[in-house]
Amino acid sequence: MTPVAKPVGDTGLLFEFGTEIDPAVFDRILAIDASLAADLPMGVQETVPAYVSLLLVYDPLLTDAATLEAEVRARMSTATANPPPGRDHVIPICRDADLAPDLADVAAQLGLGPDDVMDRHLAAEYRVYMYGFAPGYAYMDGVPPALHLPRKTVPVRSRPVGSIMIAGGQCLITTLPMPTGWWVIGATTTAVLRPHDSSPFLFQPGDRIRFTAQSRAEFDAGR
Repeated sequence: MTPVAKPVGDTGLLFEFGTEIDPAVFDRILAIDASLAADLPMGVQETVPAYVSLLLVYDPLLTDAATLEAEVRARMSTATANPPPGRDHVIPICRDADLAPDLADVAAQLGLGPDDVMDRHLAAEYRVYMYGFAPGYAYMDGVPPALHLPRKTVPVRSRPVGSIMIAGGQCLITTLPMPTGWWVIGATTTAVLRPHDSSPFLFQPGDRIRFTAQSRAEFDAGR
């Protein structure tokens, strides 16, 4: 579909490519984003890809929304159909009861055993679609349909850093302690948010994630 352009205040221009998560749509967004990053239009300060959209943040003293929209649409026709390949990551997950407080409840609601839930979660491949909500919160799609649950009706306070959570078709690793309505099924010592590094986020949109089981001894050793 032809993307719809919408102004976001006086420093942003949002291109919307659809209304539902679609890997093919996301591939197109990543390809356009890569084309723009290779030669940023004048005045563009940042590009932010997401599930079905691409946000351009610009300096209004150097360009305006109409000029930028025209240039970006011209670039879209020549952007490669293939997105950047992305990177592969393997993230350990420990499912001891204190680290996976919702695992038994998730299993009961889905009519599965806890081992079945974890086996299905470990067998899937996840893809990073966007960052949002909090620093380093990488939203991943790929939770198997058999594990889909809506969010909790009441959030739980202060889940710790490294909690691995699912809700609907999405998976997330917490980077800050905060309340959440997602279901916590394990934890990792892998730091997604690295504020003192030159690249503070471990993942980039388009990266692929797999989880691997980790013992409690390995988890404690990695703290």
